[in-house]
Amino acid sequence: MWGGAMGKLPPELAADYAACRQIMFAASKNYSFASRVLPPDKLPHVEALYALMRVGDDRVDVSAAGFDSALAAIQDWETRYWDAFAQGRADHPVMRAYLHTALTCRIPPETMRPYFRAMRDDLTVTRFPTFADLLYYIEGSALPVGRALTHILGVRAPQTLAQALSHADSLATAMQLSNFWRDIAEDWRRGRIYLPLEDMQRFGVTEAALSQGRVSPAFVALLKFEIARTESYYQHAYDGVSCLATGRWGVMSSLHIYHMILRDIRRRRYDVFTHRAGASQLEKFACATLAWFETNGLMCRTIPGARTPEAAPMMEISGNA
Repeated sequence: MWGGAMGKLPPELAADYAACRQIMFAASKNYSFASRVLPPDKLPHVEALYALMRVGDDRVDVSAAGFDSALAAIQDWETRYWDAFAQGRADHPVMRAYLHTALTCRIPPETMRPYFRAMRDDLTVTRFPTFADLLYYIEGSALPVGRALTHILGVRAPQTLAQALSHADSLATAMQLSNFWRDIAEDWRRGRIYLPLEDMQRFGVTEAALSQGRVSPAFVALLKFEIARTESYYQHAYDGVSCLATGRWGVMSSLHIYHMILRDIRRRRYDVFTHRAGASQLEKFACATLAWFETNGLMCRTIPGARTPEAAPMMEISGNA
C-alpha cells in the first residue's frame, strides 16, 4: 500500500502503522487531506507522529479511562515514551510505530519533552497572561510536530537543519494560533481562553463578552490584531518550505489550508461564535493545486490572500532565540 521501504515491514509493524493511520484520519480532516500529497514512503511516519500526539491529547481532553486521573494517564504515556527509547521496544502499537519512525528518521527523543510538559500544563493552565506565555505553551503543544516532521522530510542543501527548523517553528506556531482564533467559542465552553489576557485588556474585551458571543468593535479590533500577528508567522514559514528535501507539496498545501482559517474568519466578519472557520472541500483542492504550482518552480514572494501584518512583528519562540 505504501511502497518503498515501508512495504517491506514485518506484518506486526505494518499493523501498528495502520492503527496510526486510522487515528489520524478519524481525528483531523485538514491533516488527512494534506497527507494525500505527501511522498508515499513518508506518509506512514507522519501518521505515526500524529497518532503519538493525538493519543496524549485525548488522554488530557477526552478520556482517561483506566487511570485515576488525566494526569496519571499522560504521565503513563510519557513513561511509555522514554521506556521505548531506553529499551528499544514498546507494548503499544502507536508507540511501536513512532519508535520505528524516530529511529528511521533520526528524530531526537528530546524533541517530545516539551510536548509532555504542555500536556501536563493543559490540566491546570486555562489562561495566558501574555503572548510570551502563550508562545511557551505552543513550544510544547505544536513545535515538536514541526520539528519531528522536518526530520521525517529531510533538508536539502545548501540549507541547514537549523534554518529548516526555524521555518518549521513558524508554521507550527501559525497553525496553532489559527486554531486558537477559530475555536474561541469552543475553548470558552471548555473553560479555556487562549487570547492573551494582556491583549484582551488592551482592547477592552472581557470574559463576560466572550461568554455572550459578542462580535463587538472591540472584539473585532482584538481579533484583527491577533490575526496580523499570525500572518507574520505564516510568511516566515512560507519562505522556508523550499528548505525541505521532500514533501514540499504536502507542507505547502497544509500551510494554505490552515491559512484559509484566517481568511474565512475575515470573510465572516470575525464572527467565530456562530460559524467554525475553515476551508471548504473545494477550497482545499484549490489550495493543493496552488501549492503544486508554487513548489514546482512558480513560487510567490508572499502568501496569496494574506494581508500584510500591521500591528505586530513576528516574535521569537521561547527557548529558540
